[in-house]
Amino acid sequence: MLLIFAGFASVFCGVKDISAHDVSSILLMQKVSDPLVESIVQKRIIRTFFAILCGAALGISGALMQGVTRNPLADPSILGINTGASFFVVCGLAFFKISSAWQYIGLAFIGALAAVTIVFGIVFLERKVDPLTLILSGTAVSIMFSSLVTTVILVKQDSLDQFRFWQVGSLGSATSQGTMIFVPIFIAGFILAMCCAPGLNALMLGDELARNLGVNAVLINVCACIAGIILCATATALAGPIAFIGLLSTHMTKLIVGSDLRKVIPLSSLTGALFLTIADVIGRLVSDSNEISVGIITALVGAPLLVYLARRMKVQAQ
Repeated sequence: MLLIFAGFASVFCGVKDISAHDVSSILLMQKVSDPLVESIVQKRIIRTFFAILCGAALGISGALMQGVTRNPLADPSILGINTGASFFVVCGLAFFKISSAWQYIGLAFIGALAAVTIVFGIVFLERKVDPLTLILSGTAVSIMFSSLVTTVILVKQDSLDQFRFWQVGSLGSATSQGTMIFVPIFIAGFILAMCCAPGLNALMLGDELARNLGVNAVLINVCACIAGIILCATATALAGPIAFIGLLSTHMTKLIVGSDLRKVIPLSSLTGALFLTIADVIGRLVSDSNEISVGIITALVGAPLLVYLARRMKVQAQ
């Protein structure tokens, strides 16, 4: 119900004031006198669906990363997914002048996959999938790709403005083509995530007990990471690296239904979609003339939450 309400708020509210009557007429397939108003509302509808898809994808990806690493502070960036995707996209912008949604998605997926491959390569050198090693390796790889992104931008100054807009994280570039491409990718990622949920539940009990239950830890972790990569890389490619949605939605979901990933994954998709849609609406309403990118809003909310959760975990450990 909250998500439906947020979706209508996203359609009715924006930087440009449009009467509720005109918006309702367009939603009811009725013509309005001003073609510009009609195009703005149609753009808002596409943007709303796009926000729901991105938020849902990031919410599921966050739940998967927390399940794989068994770290409640994990989100898609923990394995370098965002920075790996960012590096390949900025290379595409700087050297190949990419423009289509498929080009963004393809490069982002390759970059995210490259980052995770490096991380798991480091982990497999230790001959076990250890959560602490995953976190440390992911942090190191993320820093490496961030440095490479900075290097490319310094070398190719002409691509700075285009990349800067994408890097902040925004839903303003949502298109019907990108949204339609996202739908089947989201469905595939969601199905794979749900298939991994029982195995991840078993792994939360410990590797030895999970092995006794017949769970292949390596297979489950790899499949869960692939699902997370598919979802996060697509959202990152089309909207930019939006932070903290995975962290925020997963923690809110666990407060409601507990830690069973068979429930957490589908509900995290709803809470992620809700939070991102609300953040987008806030970004459009706080300024009279220009909107604030949704990536800035989520960072302003998510950063204090991360500090609070870290302090809470420290207190519990003591």
